[in-house]
Amino acid sequence: MTGRQNEELQDLTLLGNQKVQYSFAYDPGILESFDNKHPYRDYFVKFNCPEFTSLCPITGQPDFATIYISYIPDIKMVESKSLKLYLFSFRNHGDFHEDCVNIIMNDLIKLMDPRYIEVWGKFTPRGGISIDPYCNYGRPGTKYEAMAEQRLIQHDMYPEKIDNR
Repeated sequence: MTGRQNEELQDLTLLGNQKVQYSFAYDPGILESFDNKHPYRDYFVKFNCPEFTSLCPITGQPDFATIYISYIPDIKMVESKSLKLYLFSFRNHGDFHEDCVNIIMNDLIKLMDPRYIEVWGKFTPRGGISIDPYCNYGRPGTKYEAMAEQRLIQHDMYPEKIDNR
């Protein structure tokens, strides 16, 4: 069967809602999920958020990044509009770059319990240096745990030229 039945969509409150209120404070409660119709297959879902912003926890200055989220779903998947609003909720959140990517990954693990997930932040330079934190997770005791270890070991072996920022 293809398509989604209304019963499958009843828990999604943000998609198609024209009166959505944007949260200006970090709020993982915004995240919504739906059932994966293909749990018998491994496949990647990738999100690119080129307009991520947060604040430096010390100076309050804005930090800008592209956030890449890739995951292999199991039973649940994250709904994209809720993810967009969730990422927007970091706008006035003060945290270090490394903390932001780990918080995002932890919240998505809690929401979906994916087989595998990785989050990579590519922050624009401030003070002449860019920071690109990467974190990942593979479900313990499965092949995804070994996959996470290998991807972490091999991560960024071929870094890009820093001429695209």
